[in-house]
Amino acid sequence: GEDNKHIYAYNSGKTDDLDTILEYLTSIFDYKNIALLGYSMGGNITLKYLGEQALKFPQVKCAIGVSVPCDLEGSSQALQAPENRLYILRFLKTLIQKGVEKAEKYPDSILDANAIRKSKNFIDLDNALTAPLFGFKDAFDYWRQSSSKQFLNGISIPTLVLSALDDTFLSESCYPIETAKTNLNLYVETPSYGGHVGFNSALWQQSNHWSERRIFEFIKSWT
Repeated sequence: GEDNKHIYAYNSGKTDDLDTILEYLTSIFDYKNIALLGYSMGGNITLKYLGEQALKFPQVKCAIGVSVPCDLEGSSQALQAPENRLYILRFLKTLIQKGVEKAEKYPDSILDANAIRKSKNFIDLDNALTAPLFGFKDAFDYWRQSSSKQFLNGISIPTLVLSALDDTFLSESCYPIETAKTNLNLYVETPSYGGHVGFNSALWQQSNHWSERRIFEFIKSWT
């Protein structure tokens, strides 16, 4: 719950944080095998990181992205659907609060606290907060540049994308099935059910997520 000491924090395409973590881990530990695992936005960051440049850490043997919004614009549009209203209100409440706190903490910055407060959807919020904070022209420019979809062909290690077909957060463009046909390092699995980062196998049992078992199987296959 403690804020960092910068005006910026994170966004869906900010991969330098992941690079810093790997740089740190490989410098102090003698790991032979590292697997990357990202959920939702973290999955987009993971896939974008793997595809946007040559992987400089040979210890990273495989990766998994779960419920990944590979196309951020498509996902943002999907989140506007009536069935997602409860979710988007929750997202906006916390993100607006964080954005206003940043604007008030740095009153001489480019951020406009009133514009952030008035955000009704992700277009408004990313136009008022994310785009100006990270140097994008607007929300659409941010989504275009930060979507992992355009970087998937550059992935050079075995990578699993696990996204359920009933995930209401994802648009059709978030399922990179065609890309997986040309990049043999990319594996896309789309179970009919699972929702967004759900994949429960039973109603009452604890720690019984099908996705956890599938992730472990994939990691064991490549490490």
